[in-house]
Amino acid sequence: MGEQEPYAGLATTFDTAAELYEQARPGYPERLFADLAATTGLTSGSARVLEIGTGTGQATRGLLARGWQVVSLEPGRELATVARRVLAGRGDVRVVGSPFEWWEAGDLAPFDLVFAATSWHWLDPAVAYRRAAELLRPGGHLAIVATEHVSPPDGDDFFRRVERIYDEVGMGDGQGGPKPPEAIVAPDVAAMAGSGFFDQPTVHRYQWSRDYTAEEYLSLLSTYSGHIAASPGQRRTLFDGIREMIAARPAGTVRKHYLNTLQIAARLD
Repeated sequence: MGEQEPYAGLATTFDTAAELYEQARPGYPERLFADLAATTGLTSGSARVLEIGTGTGQATRGLLARGWQVVSLEPGRELATVARRVLAGRGDVRVVGSPFEWWEAGDLAPFDLVFAATSWHWLDPAVAYRRAAELLRPGGHLAIVATEHVSPPDGDDFFRRVERIYDEVGMGDGQGGPKPPEAIVAPDVAAMAGSGFFDQPTVHRYQWSRDYTAEEYLSLLSTYSGHIAASPGQRRTLFDGIREMIAARPAGTVRKHYLNTLQIAARLD
């Protein structure tokens, strides 16, 4: 899925913006998948992967590029439809319209890798770790990618200044803008190791940025659950204000910095 969003009750909103999700959501660095292969030892094209939360395949593309066989779970009907279309011809992939927690794997299990890219936080941890372990072969791995919007020392101050508009429309988070990357800890490491099903995780971090025009950035925001769930009045005021702020900038763009955290742990046997 997309950027880390904490409100699990909003998970179904993504399905209302499936086509825009495919157009606006960024993918993941290629080196993330290279590190994933190296850490898990899955260098063979015969590796079997279960992906949780396909979205429209932003991370699935990287899995398929390694030559892996992927079963990808996406509970949103429209998202799954788009994913099947855009992933066609890219490799051995089956997109299944089902939530992870009660999906029946049948003879598709066991898997070498269970993988979740910016989707694990939507799951019930009391169920998810046990289910992942059950679906893995002995020695298999669970890999969780978390995604955060961060502000490095040379980051764009737009994101601090725009908080004023969020506060005005009642959508402020009280954080005053994105955190510096060094303040972001790997969010799932303690729970992975503490679940009793997995070893101590290995962690890789990837920081990168992308420039957006006003319309590109507003399209991206339109795929975030909190913005989808906002009232029409909130969205209109917020988006008009953001459009004006970006238009007044010399370059007419904003630069957003992302931090992907890849957390990989072997199943305990």
